[in-house]
Amino acid sequence: MNKLSDSKTARWTALIIVSVTMMFGYFFTDVMSPLEPLLTTPVSEGGLGWSSDEYGFFSGSYGFFNVFLLLLFFGGIILDKFGIRFTGILSTVLMFGGALVKWYAVSNTFDGVCVLPFGLGTYGVQVLWACLGFATYGVGCEIAGITVSKVIVKWFTGHELALAMGLQVALARIGTAGALAVALPFAKAMGGVSASVGLGAAMLCAGMISFIVYSFMDRKEDAARSASSEEPEEGFKFSDLIILITNKGFWYLAVLCLMFYAGVFPFLKFATKLMVFKYGVDENVAGLIPAMLPFGTIFLTPFFGGIYDKYGKGATLMIIGSSLLTFVHVVFALPVDSWILAIIVMIILGIAFGLVPSAMWPSVPKIIPMKLLGTAYALIFYIQNIGLSLVPIWIGKVNNANTNAEGIIDYTETMTIFAGFGVIAILISFLLLLEDRKKGYGLQKPNIK
Repeated sequence: MNKLSDSKTARWTALIIVSVTMMFGYFFTDVMSPLEPLLTTPVSEGGLGWSSDEYGFFSGSYGFFNVFLLLLFFGGIILDKFGIRFTGILSTVLMFGGALVKWYAVSNTFDGVCVLPFGLGTYGVQVLWACLGFATYGVGCEIAGITVSKVIVKWFTGHELALAMGLQVALARIGTAGALAVALPFAKAMGGVSASVGLGAAMLCAGMISFIVYSFMDRKEDAARSASSEEPEEGFKFSDLIILITNKGFWYLAVLCLMFYAGVFPFLKFATKLMVFKYGVDENVAGLIPAMLPFGTIFLTPFFGGIYDKYGKGATLMIIGSSLLTFVHVVFALPVDSWILAIIVMIILGIAFGLVPSAMWPSVPKIIPMKLLGTAYALIFYIQNIGLSLVPIWIGKVNNANTNAEGIIDYTETMTIFAGFGVIAILISFLLLLEDRKKGYGLQKPNIK
């Protein structure tokens, strides 16, 4: 009996269904970003009257439960223990439920404030309700992300694995772009912040239904695998975690992920001011230069993923991407202030950002067995999120220390730090290549068999 995944139509249909779920998720993740002006406008003028501190606390609440309660790590264990269907439906329910709490918060008026322990600050009740909803949603979204990664590995191993992962990332970027483009005008046209949040919640409901539809396909795939001559995969046991934590190749990938993304996403948070202060770009258009990066990955990640599928050389792609990342930050550290050079270098960074993820994520299942894959992705995501939280704090303090009396920032030290992340990424990529030669993971071999 042929597996459902042997059908090209079936496996690409499965990819589209789960990718749509994540695209809607990424839309909701960023739906509040363009709404900051409405959130901080006084209530008397039609806004919610949040302070900048309250908005910042809310923005960070996405990862509170994942990082401080380790729920993302436990989500990976649940995925490996109870399977894709259970975990996927659970995560989409958490996403939708958290979205409803957040919509309720911004749709109603709340009196009073709460003083948080440990000196965290004093925040309005409405803000805390919104944080509760966003943090709950964040648990669901991150667990859904690792679940979808395991879905793609399940259906595309031996086929177009890297291309499929690249296309899923591309659709996620479209969700982000849609939120940035639509949220503010939709809120203004429909009467306020709650309208855009409600739109995002409705999309998450559709995403939840979409994953339930996929679950029927997943059940048929499992039935076909059981009826085939393939031996069923041994189930997850907690004792198997020793396989994960003692695997050098896994830790090389985890540290590479930490270093590479630390050199990209935190940099983007400060890149607009870099364009203004160092390259003299008008502040009204300075944001367009770093905005080129995520839009470029929509096309480049699937392109490089297709190369990995057909020709292999995954470790080589990661070495090249890490080298380009280092080159970019070295150039930004040089005393050259041409805005044309800044655009060229940002394009090169976009190429690097397409190269490394397109090779890194499909390499995980070559190193880690399927029964531990959810836990492996969860641990990598967890390590990555810690870095993405701490690096901006570090860079902010460095920038503050390098600001002169006129408020101009010297970015030399900042860009040297980012270049340092790139150097470490290069070294780790070479170590991964050597480990592949020792263990025969097949990182340099094509994915299509």
